[in-house]
Amino acid sequence: MIFLSIGLLGCQQNGKEKESNNEISKNVTSSPTKNMPKDMPSDFNFSIQSGVQKKNEINTFEGTVTKDLIADGTATTEVILTEEEMKAIYEKMQEINIAETKEFTPKPINGAACMQEPHGEDEWKIIINGETISHLFSEEYCEPTNDAKQLIELRNYVFNIIKSKSEYKSLPESKGGYE
Repeated sequence: MIFLSIGLLGCQQNGKEKESNNEISKNVTSSPTKNMPKDMPSDFNFSIQSGVQKKNEINTFEGTVTKDLIADGTATTEVILTEEEMKAIYEKMQEINIAETKEFTPKPINGAACMQEPHGEDEWKIIINGETISHLFSEEYCEPTNDAKQLIELRNYVFNIIKSKSEYKSLPESKGGYE
């Protein structure tokens, strides 16, 4: 069974309605029980695309990491996480129950939500026991929801593991910035 919830991005700001033609803050979960197995299943894998235009990617399905070099495009290298690292990441996912439906669109305060540009986006794809769990959210909100904060913390946890790898350290430095 697939659950689909789409958070609307439109909000009142300075008397104008902000419209968005993308589906950020979307959450698709195909886990009927919404509970994760206690032990990490053998098919557990995930990918995280993040940042402005989602150019950064950690992909355990393919064993690759892609770094946004901003002005110089992207660079990809092979990075394989150890069994212990995968188990630690799985445990972090259990702590926030990554399989359950999440809320990524904050409630407006006084009819408005603070928005920021540029902003990053996160797109998660996780396989657990043959089931796909997907989360998509935008960091355009100044005050992210608790669910968004949990996924940002999880992404940063995974990224810190990746940054410690020699393969990642060998990638070129990013040049430039987003405005």
